[in-house]
Amino acid sequence: MSSVESRVKDQYNAQAQSYDHRWNRYINKTLTFLLGWAEIPVSAHILDVACGTGELERLLLTDNLKQSISGIDISEQMLAEARQKLKGFPNVTFKRGTASQLPFPDRSFDIVVSASSFHYFPEPKKALAEVNRVLKPNGQVIILDWCKDFLLCRLCDWFLKRFDPAHQQCYTEAEFHALLENSGLRVQRSQRMRFDIIWGLMIAAASPKVDQ
Repeated sequence: MSSVESRVKDQYNAQAQSYDHRWNRYINKTLTFLLGWAEIPVSAHILDVACGTGELERLLLTDNLKQSISGIDISEQMLAEARQKLKGFPNVTFKRGTASQLPFPDRSFDIVVSASSFHYFPEPKKALAEVNRVLKPNGQVIILDWCKDFLLCRLCDWFLKRFDPAHQQCYTEAEFHALLENSGLRVQRSQRMRFDIIWGLMIAAASPKVDQ
């Protein structure tokens, strides 16, 4: 685990018990949007990268109690919250690990999702290569994250780079799409949107290139 990943782990271990309450409005609005936008099939086997306290899993299960979901996160305490929250669902499993080294076999998942976490990844190209590896050939990755095309997000990015040692960087939509394409993923659709005053976000769906 890199020093950056250790800082992220420590930061979220400390926040785990209060995280859902503190970020309730943001989590509900962004994850509800993501799931409506993504239209995830009920038969899909899903990997949630940086799953946190398992809120995406909880929302998915409100529509389909049998949805097959694996969550991975770097923080043991966030995972403890997720396991407690979803302990009655044997079709949901959680593992500790990093985005740059996913502990799953090749071509394991129909859908890989990551919400509001990409700006923490110290090795974004390696993380996307790992996503590509674990996706089935006809699978899809859906990533929602802060977007530096919005002025307030540029300011947040500038501030966090200087005062939050866990934060890495935000991307413009063009930069983000270039990362996806250069990692063997073809962007299928995307959107930028604003939540409340501060949060300018982007979402993209991409699939493995057939000529890999």
